Amino acid sequence: MAILDILVYPDPRLREVAAPVAQVDDDIRRLADDMLETMYDAQGIGLAATQVGVNQRVVVMDLAEEGARQPLVLINPEILDREGAATGQEGCLSIPGFYEDVERAERIRFRALDREGRPWEQEAEGLMAVCVQHEIDHLDGKLFVDYLSELKRKRIRRKLEKLVRQGRVNVGGQTGRA
Repeated sequence: MAILDILVYPDPRLREVAAPVAQVDDDIRRLADDMLETMYDAQGIGLAATQVGVNQRVVVMDLAEEGARQPLVLINPEILDREGAATGQEGCLSIPGFYEDVERAERIRFRALDREGRPWEQEAEGLMAVCVQHEIDHLDGKLFVDYLSELKRKRIRRKLEKLVRQGRVNVGGQTGRA
């Protein structure tokens, strides 16, 4: 397994729409394993393939309590139904150090393929619903800052660009001290 570079906003590759995975094979499983290792190393709870510069519809997540790993791999995930609305703070490994309130569906039903290519469906609420929506947004070229006002987006972009100039964030790579 390998730790992959995480792209940092405003890298234009984060805006690309990921292509569906045609076949779940060893390459896709290796990608998922590398993404999990990268996510754990960055202390995240979710990571989309587009965040590591791979244009495939693959997401990894782990919402387990600290110390107990419960990795989840979603291949070609899609949301089937949404209910309610809830607002909560979100952060992102591609927008290090920034957290903002975002409104999302409170409950969702989604489907995906597992790491063996088997289809499955699940209902989710709370943190899992937020995480699935957030990561699928990445696959569609959308970031949580897109839910914010233009003023907030510009402020975050300027601050991140300053951190890059100071060498505290490595564009196209792992986050630094931010």
